[in-house]
Amino acid sequence: MEDGFLRSVGLGADFTEPLSLVLDRRGIYYDASRESDLEALLNGTEFAPELIARARALIRQIVDNRLTKYSPAGPPSGRLGLPADRRAILVPGQVDSDASIRHGAPDGPGMEAMLDAVRRANPDAFIVFKPHPDVVAGHRRGLCDERRVLAHADAMAAGVPIVDLIEACDEVHTLTSLTGFEALMRGKPVTCFGLPFYAGWGLTRDRVVCLRRTRRLCLEELVAGALILYPRYLDPVTGLACPPEIVLSRLTERRRAVAEGAGDRLLVRLRRVHGRLRLRAGGTGW
Repeated sequence: MEDGFLRSVGLGADFTEPLSLVLDRRGIYYDASRESDLEALLNGTEFAPELIARARALIRQIVDNRLTKYSPAGPPSGRLGLPADRRAILVPGQVDSDASIRHGAPDGPGMEAMLDAVRRANPDAFIVFKPHPDVVAGHRRGLCDERRVLAHADAMAAGVPIVDLIEACDEVHTLTSLTGFEALMRGKPVTCFGLPFYAGWGLTRDRVVCLRRTRRLCLEELVAGALILYPRYLDPVTGLACPPEIVLSRLTERRRAVAEGAGDRLLVRLRRVHGRLRLRAGGTGW
């Protein structure tokens, strides 16, 4: 069992409770060494037109409301000072010991080696490195030393929300970060050095091949599988199972409340329903 892809306002390591979970009986979505329930869904589902339309609306809701897995509470950062005459590449930081790298890129480069590889392949690009938020917050160890980062990148954007960087940059290059999926929903080209769940379907430029992933998907099919069919959601207001559209609305409300300094009561609700979500995740599909 793991957090879903639409989780919360704020970091999981800050004990912010999740609004979605995934329960995978075959494996887990970040383990590319074997088939997961999500991979089986993406390989085998015949996506009905109604489901495609629903996924398209979800993408629009996510992009318009600037939502991510850990949706930021504040307003857009404004101008980031990226040069207009250079292609901007975002490299999201990850933790080398993280399970998504151990199982999704076991033979791939470490974070610093990957950053160097991006620079070598794109000598004229303006490369922006975003350290992993758990590393910046002091919860985990990882690449965050400015001197080491700037040996390969042009800028380190520790305090800028990831959604601002995705929107501002032209491309995303990543090992296995969910940022790549979030960038695809925003129409950005994505290069993968590992095998995240969204790679291998014809939507990304892949440095690694997964022979099990034989199908070519459109973005709406990928989103339908990853955000509608695969996770389980719980409405923090009613305490009932709900579709992702409701969770997106609650995340938008929660972010607004936090930004206005009035989010305490909703946070209490989120924590109360967290136990119910984990209990229900062991049952049949919603």
